[in-house]
Amino acid sequence: MNRTDVHASWWTTGTPSRRHWLRWAGTAGLLGAVPAGCERRLQEGPAAEPEPVARFPGKVALRVVNDRPPCLETPWHYYREDLTPNEAFYVRWHLQTIPTSVDLRSWRLKVGGHVERPLELSMADLRRMEAASVVAVNQCSGNSRSRFEPRVPGGQWGNGAMGNARWTGVRLADILRRAGVKGGSVQVSFDGLDQGPFSAVPDFIKALPIDHARTPEILVAYEMNGEPLPMLNGFPARLVVPGWYATYWVKALAEITVLPRPFEGFWMARSYRIPDNPHAQETPDALAAKTVPIHRMNVRSFFVQPEPDARVPLGRPLALEGIAFDDGQGIKQVQVSTDGGAGWFDARLDRDLGRFAFRRWRAEWTPSARGLQTLRVRAVNNAGDATPESPTWNHSGYMRNAIEQIPVLVV
Repeated sequence: MNRTDVHASWWTTGTPSRRHWLRWAGTAGLLGAVPAGCERRLQEGPAAEPEPVARFPGKVALRVVNDRPPCLETPWHYYREDLTPNEAFYVRWHLQTIPTSVDLRSWRLKVGGHVERPLELSMADLRRMEAASVVAVNQCSGNSRSRFEPRVPGGQWGNGAMGNARWTGVRLADILRRAGVKGGSVQVSFDGLDQGPFSAVPDFIKALPIDHARTPEILVAYEMNGEPLPMLNGFPARLVVPGWYATYWVKALAEITVLPRPFEGFWMARSYRIPDNPHAQETPDALAAKTVPIHRMNVRSFFVQPEPDARVPLGRPLALEGIAFDDGQGIKQVQVSTDGGAGWFDARLDRDLGRFAFRRWRAEWTPSARGLQTLRVRAVNNAGDATPESPTWNHSGYMRNAIEQIPVLVV
């Protein structure tokens, strides 16, 4: 089955080949028994090492952070593309039982709760509504958790739990308007088709403040980079919350509920919470007494070229390239250092794909001395928020951010 056939069958019938899915899922489930040739230096970056990888349906070989539920990381070289390809886009599920097929003939998106007109919307209903698109970064709250010092528990993501895509669907505000939100509503909750293995496992439900839910950039998306959503990335529809961490981007969306009081489910009241201070910071010896739900992304910047530990020739111009992004304020400036931070110069910013998207930057450097050199990059957004010199720490391993650096050898 080629890539086109997989997407066509998933879109027209909502039913991928179950044998195809289970064959790959079973392979991935055999920890340590990854298909021959699949162990390689996938996650590029400082301290990179061979990692187990596997191919799931509709995906290239991705680094396996966890197999049940699947948590799969994007290979670094795909960030040289403005839009992260669907087949290389990272995967993050929370509950073990995830949908492997959805029949669009029976699937309905239910909208209820504190509304005048409860709805059950088919995919055809959604596609008859006015379409909207946004290019936005989807980033896991725990992206780069493996870089935390001291180390923290949780999925040990490298830097590849993120991706940039063009999302197309219906504005959540239009759906809420159609349902008729009643006065006194304070939040909107979102539930997907994934389930825990036991009834005692809390359902993965997230909630947004009602005013935020009505902002025009939030979508119920049914397309990703011009194609139906991959099954592993939320087919048939998912929430898109630009500028906020991916915990709110509920996949395989099934129910939208308007609430007259704050939602107090596990994944809001107990999990995905950060210290209530400007940098979500605490120390192992002094954990924060007060926490709030994680929300907006901070400013980040990375190199995508050259690769770490690259050998580069003395006296020849070397192209430097990378990406920067934030919560939607927009990237104002990117600076690069080629001497370990002693001096900095401005990089050029590529075309703006939108305030929630990756902003590609480019620079040029001509090495003037042999030996090991450290390249560093930092960014500032339009609100004046800057990449910090040193990473902050919290016990959940969320929101890692710092000036990124890579070593290169001048020969």
